[in-house]
Amino acid sequence: MREVLAQAAFQLFLERGFERTTVDDIVARAGVGRRSFFRYFPSKEDAVFPDHERCLAEMTEFLAAVDDSDPVGAVCDAARIVLRMYADNPEFSVQRYRLTREVPGLRTYELSVVRRYEQTLAGHLRGRFGEGGDGELRAEVIAASVVAAHNNGLRLWLRSGGEGDPEEAVDHALDLVRAVWARPVGEVVPVSARPEREAVEAVGAAASLPVSADGEVVVMVARKGTPMWRVVQQIEAAVGES
Repeated sequence: MREVLAQAAFQLFLERGFERTTVDDIVARAGVGRRSFFRYFPSKEDAVFPDHERCLAEMTEFLAAVDDSDPVGAVCDAARIVLRMYADNPEFSVQRYRLTREVPGLRTYELSVVRRYEQTLAGHLRGRFGEGGDGELRAEVIAASVVAAHNNGLRLWLRSGGEGDPEEAVDHALDLVRAVWARPVGEVVPVSARPEREAVEAVGAAASLPVSADGEVVVMVARKGTPMWRVVQQIEAAVGES
């Protein structure tokens, strides 16, 4: 019934427009009563995103069972659950993307859903890094980075009309996140030369990244208060200078 209602709603949104479609129109098309609609969806906005509750539950279950030896890798893998949800139904996903671009209210609703994914990832990371201070900050920043990277790759695919392999762009974006965050604080992290520009943008510090002679970018992540001689020493070791 949930799928029937969602399908009826989306057909009407495409035919008449979101604003001109009422709940009464949707239940009439589906052949059920209003009570049935509200049993499954609190509002017609929810009918545009019928699969996100299930996806959130799957993500939560996955994170609860995952091996926590690589927390950044775990939240990246959790984000791929969302990607698979979109990729399982390309036509619907592309139509929904276009609809949300046209209706400001749906865009606002979508942002609230994205925030729930981000909070789920951050909650898992806080369990690994700690609930306060730098641990909590690290969890929030990594979760936001994972969501931003995932959505960047996903939207490239959606804007193309669902052509090609959506995993390629998302994997590339998430690899950048892991390159920056998957190692202990204070360790120098080399990033391959090919995605140099994207890696710089990911950490938001284009002017401060040292570059070795062969063009490889080196991202230095250090705890506040680390002695400058230690920072310089690690950078020199990474770029091969004596």
